[in-house]
Amino acid sequence: MNETFLAIINPAAGGGRCGERVGAALDRLRAAGIMLETAETSAAGHATQIAREAYGRGYRKFLAVGGDGTSYEIVNGLFPESGSQEGRSQVSGVGSQWASGGAENQIEDQIPTLGFLPLGTGNSFLRDFEDGASGICGLAHAMQALEAQRSRPCDVMRLTHKDGAIYYMNLLSVGFAADVAALRHRRFQGLGQFGYLLSIFLCLARLDRRPFPVRLEGQRDFDSRRCLFLTFNNSKFTGGTMMIAPDAVTDDGLIEYVRWGPIGRMGLIRNLATLYDGTHTRHPLAERQAVRRVEFQLDGPVDVMVDGEVLTLECRTIEVLPSALRVVV
Repeated sequence: MNETFLAIINPAAGGGRCGERVGAALDRLRAAGIMLETAETSAAGHATQIAREAYGRGYRKFLAVGGDGTSYEIVNGLFPESGSQEGRSQVSGVGSQWASGGAENQIEDQIPTLGFLPLGTGNSFLRDFEDGASGICGLAHAMQALEAQRSRPCDVMRLTHKDGAIYYMNLLSVGFAADVAALRHRRFQGLGQFGYLLSIFLCLARLDRRPFPVRLEGQRDFDSRRCLFLTFNNSKFTGGTMMIAPDAVTDDGLIEYVRWGPIGRMGLIRNLATLYDGTHTRHPLAERQAVRRVEFQLDGPVDVMVDGEVLTLECRTIEVLPSALRVVV
């Protein structure tokens, strides 16, 4: 297999700052002895196509250069190409001559590695692995991890929906957070941080608390209670600094489910800060649970926010692909 990192660069990420800063970052990695090739994206979805084609040509090491959206697109290019659970089961079922290591080697050859150069607007996933005490974070942390070849297993989440499947490594949410993201994307995309704040204000004004019927692993009935939001997490953070799922672990083979019930406007405003330190899960209307599978019973498509992207999908199930990816963190 090809041991070279393929750096997939979104030059438009971070308002164009990614394209301006990427050259120096790549030069430093090459000086550290890291073999690199590069490919630039030119449109939405292009990183998915690049990753899928490169995986087919034998690449197994990828570098997401941009924000969370760039990583999301790359992951969706690598899966199911890199071996879903079904594919791994087939590998595991080969003849006994492989049992002592051959099958394991085949499986390892399928697992891709993803590193990061966080030069985009949102870089939430990496925050799980930063050491706040050291003060090293963001790009500096990611560069150190790459230079030290520091990698670890990471689960991948698979959402099946009416029209197919998507894969993610950070989180998927429905309700208030998705409403804010969708409004900003559709009406205030060009306004930067002000557009985000304006979207929060408008969503607070109309505060739509509604049911999203779900059934968690082990439950008999669907939960159709009204809620502010539901999130289905692999990692802790969203929006850069919001600790939406403080108990999430990226390699435990579980979905961290967080639900916040139908809190009122003033209650949400008073407790907004708790979303940033993770203490919102202690609120009387909040619930959390770690599960392996979630089922939906929706009447139709809903807006979802997945790894910073906004989609409209009729969700069916979420499952975990345990340790399906290695991440350089």
